Amino acid sequence: MTQVEAPAWTPMSAEEREAFDRDGYIVVPSVLSESEIEVGRAAILGYYEKAKAEGKLSATGALHQLSPIAYVPELAFLLDHPKAFKYIWSLLGWNIHVYHSHIDVHPQLHDKQKEWWHWHQDGGRQNREIETDPRPMLSVKLAYWFSDVSETGRGNFTVLPGSHKTNWLPGPPSRGVPWPAPEGAVQITANAGDLVVFDRRIWHARSDNYSDITRVGAFFGYTPRWIAIRDEVADLPAQPEWDSKTEVEKQLLGGFGKGDGDHQWGHYPESTPLYGALKERGLLDSSIPALIP
Repeated sequence: MTQVEAPAWTPMSAEEREAFDRDGYIVVPSVLSESEIEVGRAAILGYYEKAKAEGKLSATGALHQLSPIAYVPELAFLLDHPKAFKYIWSLLGWNIHVYHSHIDVHPQLHDKQKEWWHWHQDGGRQNREIETDPRPMLSVKLAYWFSDVSETGRGNFTVLPGSHKTNWLPGPPSRGVPWPAPEGAVQITANAGDLVVFDRRIWHARSDNYSDITRVGAFFGYTPRWIAIRDEVADLPAQPEWDSKTEVEKQLLGGFGKGDGDHQWGHYPESTPLYGALKERGLLDSSIPALIP
């Protein structure tokens, strides 16, 4: 597999940071190489066929599989991809892990779907229990595309730009009541191999796919290690592939400081792999609070 050549360990640009802060997301083109697209797509669709044979797909034939690294270890290269991971540590710093991830396969829908209000912010009960306005970012998500969503109507990731600093979105009295999309909502278009980086707080939804192109994507959410991991990663260290992972990848999968609250709270930076990797390269920028030792 040939990775896209990229300068190693470079931070996101000031222009990218400004756009992310303003809109709540950025689209980064051509992050994955052709061979990476091929490997990732084949792995996801291979698992899709397995899930199909086991009767695990939705009524519409779609797959939404949480904790993909536990089921499709071939996708581990996405955890710290050189052209994608820089956005994570630039925004969240070194004391992080992957707390929520999933792969999605949505084939063509042939029947009109029932109206349903899909708009939400990521984070679950964070959005009910944190009292500030706006609530803090807390996590950032990477969305890798393995299918062509360069036109609307293909199950596109749909967002309301700038809404990441809005705690509440007007909506229907219940999710099943027909209701128009929020004014200003856009379907993000992207080619296979492109990346969407987004703030968990941005109001977003998945649109229905009525096209003849199967929607295939992989999503990885990163957060401070003092927020619990939702993914099923407890058994990963026992898997044969574990020893082949880098120390940073092991950290992202919960392999450091397990059971040690002080370590997960960032009290031992020198034994935290990502801290060491950034320190070695002179990237602990003290102007970014999350990167301060």
